Amino acid sequence: MKSPCVAKCKNNAGICSGCWRTMTEISHWIAYPEQQQLAIMADIKAINATHQCPQCQQPAQCDISEGKSTCWCFDIEPRQTLAGSSSACLCRQCLSSMPTI
Repeated sequence: MKSPCVAKCKNNAGICSGCWRTMTEISHWIAYPEQQQLAIMADIKAINATHQCPQCQQPAQCDISEGKSTCWCFDIEPRQTLAGSSSACLCRQCLSSMPTI
């Protein structure tokens, strides 16, 4: 699969503000089998959404909600989320806009 880079790269504390991939996903992209690349893109586009983002109400994907032991967000710097907000995960775009801790 061709790289999903959109040439608007900015490392925002572990997540690219252009394509929304984590730095781990970007650095390992060429080594991932095509099936894994397609799965990452489906997660970014929330094709397999697990819930709605509590901030923007758009579809969002959480690996933990899918039963995995880790989540894509474990690869980025921790963010300060809104106090008292829903326990549901934010989407990649909303999470990247939150300040780091």
